[in-house]
Amino acid sequence: MAEAAEHLDVIIVGAGLSGIGAGYHLQTKCPTKSYLILEGRDCIGGTWDLFRYPGIRSDTDMFTLGYSFKPWTDPKAIADGPQILNYVRETAAENGIEKHIRFRHRVKRASWSTPDARWTIEAERISGEGATELVCFICNFLFLCSGYYKYEAGYTPEFKGAADFAGRIVHPQKWTEDIDYAGKRVVVIGSGATAVTLVPELAKKAAQVTMLQRSPTYVVSRPAQDPVANKIRRNLPTRLAYHVIRWRNVMWGMFFFQLSRRRPAKVKELVLKGVQMALGPDYDVATHFTPRYNPWDQRLCLVPDGDLFKAIREQRASVVTSEIDTFTRDGIRLKDGSELAADIIVTATGLVLQVVGGLDVSVDGRAVDFANTLTYKGMMYADVPNMASAFGYTNASWTLKCDLTCEYVCRLINYMDRHNFRQCMPHNDDPEITAQPSLDFTSGYVQRSVAKMPKQGSKQPWRLYQNYALDIVSLRFGRIDDGVMRYS
Repeated sequence: MAEAAEHLDVIIVGAGLSGIGAGYHLQTKCPTKSYLILEGRDCIGGTWDLFRYPGIRSDTDMFTLGYSFKPWTDPKAIADGPQILNYVRETAAENGIEKHIRFRHRVKRASWSTPDARWTIEAERISGEGATELVCFICNFLFLCSGYYKYEAGYTPEFKGAADFAGRIVHPQKWTEDIDYAGKRVVVIGSGATAVTLVPELAKKAAQVTMLQRSPTYVVSRPAQDPVANKIRRNLPTRLAYHVIRWRNVMWGMFFFQLSRRRPAKVKELVLKGVQMALGPDYDVATHFTPRYNPWDQRLCLVPDGDLFKAIREQRASVVTSEIDTFTRDGIRLKDGSELAADIIVTATGLVLQVVGGLDVSVDGRAVDFANTLTYKGMMYADVPNMASAFGYTNASWTLKCDLTCEYVCRLINYMDRHNFRQCMPHNDDPEITAQPSLDFTSGYVQRSVAKMPKQGSKQPWRLYQNYALDIVSLRFGRIDDGVMRYS
């Protein structure tokens, strides 16, 4: 006999950085609401538990990646994966969020019924032996905090001759503890955040590490510890210091992004000058570190304390910019005919983007096609009631936007309660609104999936500005009843 469905006010999907933040905001700002967090894996942490590759760390500072309500107190501003995972788990433990989590519950479907004003959520509950059973939950509001990429597998292109390679091929998303790279020749394919993180860490033990890239990425160095931030923390109370540093970093990030948009040639010159200084006057920066695009057309890569440049200077690591012809038994043959010997090949070739955690979503029996749906304020979807998604910034820290999204969702729920509404739904009836891609990055992982992603509109509140200051005005202080959100 099937279990009776549990009834909750809110269901949160995902117990990673944004899911734990959502739990905190909900129980703080909507204390009368019952909620559950459904997590497909068996632990808290999301990305920061899933990724186990050497050197895993943040690529933004922790004063902005940290929660607005929990000051980051470690001296390191650029933190490693285990530190971030501990921070997320500590937040859950301190605030009693753990007791609201159901682990090994992988949400598969969500169906909205307008007459009942509720979602029916179907999840696979996974037993210790790996067997699954379907369980149902019913809620009034659904909050998706399951990230933006597929956990099951990363993106690996079809490499000719891969079956011939005698060594081991591994994607960083599938890194396991039994991979022994000490004294080995390692080739890391890729030039993004994962590759520049892996290379200096692998170079500490490997015989030789080669970063093989088809084209370069902008790489900037920052101190792992922020001396100005640490001085501020010594002289101000913890919470005040955290918010001062957070705002300083937000404003600097916004300034740098706007400068990149308005004076790309100048920013390019500054970044490349920094790389040349780090690698010396004889290094071929033009070939290996000068992208074909402008700064912030893709995310910049951050290297703490210039660790990548140090490994290259000390000849423990090298960069090769070329295209792959085929894998061979002993490594990789390039299109120019040269060969790279390898014992291990790491395919740091990107993520697979996934909309709303891969859920099947339907409204009154109609399947929602998110590829043809407008996003409202970067978090809700046109004609989809009582549902929001946490999705961070592409040009700044993930958590900055997620914190604001959580605040807005709580304001929305409280507004509905005050006016006895059961349903809220963004609806566009402005014929002048045109649909545009929601992400304007040229990165491969974005371009591969952008057609499947929801669209943004040509003006507010459908437009994504990727601007924290504008979003504070809109999400923290803007009208909840704006004429676009329909209540009933």
